[in-house]
Amino acid sequence: MSAGPNTTGALRHVLGHLLTPLLMCVGMGLAYLGAFHAPAPHALRVDVVGSGPAAQVLAQTLHDKGDGALDVRTVADRATAVTALREQDSFGAYVPGEKPELLVASASSDTSAMAVEKVFTKVAAAQDAPLEVTDVAPVASGDPTGQGVFFLLVALSIGAYASVAVIGGAGAVLPMRIRVLLAAGMSLVVSLIGTVFAGPVFHLVDQGIGGVWAISWLYAAGILLVGVGLHTFLRRWTTLGVMVLFVMLNFTSSGGIYRPELQPGFFGALHSFWNGAGFVEGVRGHVYFDGHAVGGHVLVLALWFLAGAVLVVAAGLTESKRAKAAGQTQGQAQGMTEPARAKAEAEVEKEMEEEMEEAVAV
Repeated sequence: MSAGPNTTGALRHVLGHLLTPLLMCVGMGLAYLGAFHAPAPHALRVDVVGSGPAAQVLAQTLHDKGDGALDVRTVADRATAVTALREQDSFGAYVPGEKPELLVASASSDTSAMAVEKVFTKVAAAQDAPLEVTDVAPVASGDPTGQGVFFLLVALSIGAYASVAVIGGAGAVLPMRIRVLLAAGMSLVVSLIGTVFAGPVFHLVDQGIGGVWAISWLYAAGILLVGVGLHTFLRRWTTLGVMVLFVMLNFTSSGGIYRPELQPGFFGALHSFWNGAGFVEGVRGHVYFDGHAVGGHVLVLALWFLAGAVLVVAAGLTESKRAKAAGQTQGQAQGMTEPARAKAEAEVEKEMEEEMEEAVAV
């Protein structure tokens, strides 16, 4: 028995919408596996403490043997090495001697510290000496893996981009100014929830909680404004577009799991200007490194916020033009036959239904 016309139409409708999850699957696979499947250091900055010939030879040997994996330099003393680590100018410093010591800053990146420790454990073993590891910038007690800031990023991102889907779908009939107010309100709520999780609930950070909230709000507000603005132009593809921007490319380039020195060059390049990296590095700098370089990371978030504001303004102007054109069309529709008017109304209802389906799909 053959399928009726209603069944055929419904099947075609479902198959059309299944394109979105398939694109998400391909995009997530390319992004996550491309960024995380084979972390390896390249140009990872490390120091050898000492100014004599022995230190110079060791540094040059490590540099040559690393074949581009390490960027090794020598520094005069331990204090200089500690300063470089606390300014995130290096990711490890080796102090040679009878009792060799390795200095790391796990708050900068636990995975980078582990990579450096692996290298210098072999160096110390070749000298038949145990290696003492000193962490000059440890993470909070509630974040033993050093990846808590990344998971805070995930929570904030999902809260923000899911809100975009709802505001864009369910709130599409609202004026743009109302949608912007909803976005502002949601960014405040999402950032407060994230800050409570980071501080009192899970103790991912043990100081600077006010600054963590401010950075969280700026990050969430940027996502919401960009998403609300994009919805006018992307419509039912907004969910996929926002996921590409703020999940696929964002999480993988944030530096929350692996810093760019352990990733392929594409993700390392995104790290310099993507908003997730601005959030992760901004929070790290604020909480663990006495605010060093926080201004640059906040500037990145501010520029994303500004881009969202520009998109919202452009979307508002576009919707005004569409409304004017729709008014003219409605005037012409007065002379339509009843079947033609019903068909036009059905097309509008179908478009609104598809937008809501995309919102639910998040």
